Amino acid sequence: MHYYSFHIGDYKSHTHHLTLMEDLAYRRLLDHYYLHQAPIKQRDIARQIGMRDQEQDVLTVLNEFFASTEDGFINPRADKEIAAYVSMAEAGKRGADKRWNKGGDSHPIAPPSPPLTPPNSNHEPVTSNHKPIDTNICPPDGEPADKLPDCQHQAVIDLYHQQLPTLRRVEVWNDARKGYLRQRWREVAAELSKDKPTSGGAVLDWFNDFFGHIQKSRFLVGKVNGKDGRAFTADLEWILKPSNFAKIIEGKYHGTH
Repeated sequence: MHYYSFHIGDYKSHTHHLTLMEDLAYRRLLDHYYLHQAPIKQRDIARQIGMRDQEQDVLTVLNEFFASTEDGFINPRADKEIAAYVSMAEAGKRGADKRWNKGGDSHPIAPPSPPLTPPNSNHEPVTSNHKPIDTNICPPDGEPADKLPDCQHQAVIDLYHQQLPTLRRVEVWNDARKGYLRQRWREVAAELSKDKPTSGGAVLDWFNDFFGHIQKSRFLVGKVNGKDGRAFTADLEWILKPSNFAKIIEGKYHGTH
């Protein structure tokens, strides 16, 4: 699970007494717990979260905010979030399978990739005038905005970079590119919401699988030379254009050798 809701007020009310190192330890323990979706083993956990020299702070937080069981330390509240997320993601994937395999197309999407590492903050895409990327709500025409989750531009770009590191990086995120992503996000979210109300995390999972699907195409990742001896390499703008997006989902570029 690479996405979870963070309630700032709730967190602050429960952690105001922590030292800076204890607060950092708690955040990293939560990230580790959500990422691996499994009880935390006390042995070597400080090293695993990058706090080898602050082991006592890590253990203090572990014993205060996590419950000890035979299998390791668990966090009941996080377990509820994970269970809800898994249920939503499974429903979303069933909807994606229906859409991507429509018409008898035998191009199943690759299974979810291993948990993702945090994005490299030194390569944050910027607009042409260096303003922060906006996150607009993308409701279908004529439907209320609260039916679909916010369009998470930055999160999709981060998934693209992590899943497809050999493709061209996004350095400029202009209005045209924002528009392409808004439309694709809207289509995916609308499809996933047919079974039950969807979430931003479920849509991001869909895009994660989608980029993993692209990774399986030798043509799209530049491993097939054309008649001119040069290889074509896709980029995010090209991927998000309506015709190309549909062809990728249908597996049209996965039979090229």
